[in-house]
Amino acid sequence: MKKLIVLVLLLAVAFVKAEEEKFGKAITLKEKTSVSTILSDPSVYDGKEVLVEGTIVDVCQEMGCWLDVAGAKEGEKIRVKVTDGEIVFPKDGKGKAVLVEGVVYKVDTKAAMEHKDKKEGEHDECETTAVYQIKGLGAVIK
Repeated sequence: MKKLIVLVLLLAVAFVKAEEEKFGKAITLKEKTSVSTILSDPSVYDGKEVLVEGTIVDVCQEMGCWLDVAGAKEGEKIRVKVTDGEIVFPKDGKGKAVLVEGVVYKVDTKAAMEHKDKKEGEHDECETTAVYQIKGLGAVIK
């Protein structure tokens, strides 16, 4: 009977582990910080390594170079950006649970928009607003 219980537990653990996909470096942080906490005062986390957990609400469909993780509030999310080609997130990840470790950083939206406008052949004046992202170092998608 004990052998049967041990066998069932081993199979259950193997099944759970098989359901996880790991990307980048191994997760080392233990304490999680919620997306909502980071976004409530992102300057406090600027340059700091964090571990966030949530649901993937969007994924880059071209290169798999970013994903958005939902916060607790409606419409709240933070982008996890990785170095192109270093980590490639699965394009079908939307709706899956994710655990991400990375460094919070501020994005210059004006420069990003100017780059986008030049790429599209347009230029439009835009306001500079602070947007924060996470430079993804490692992730586990369940």
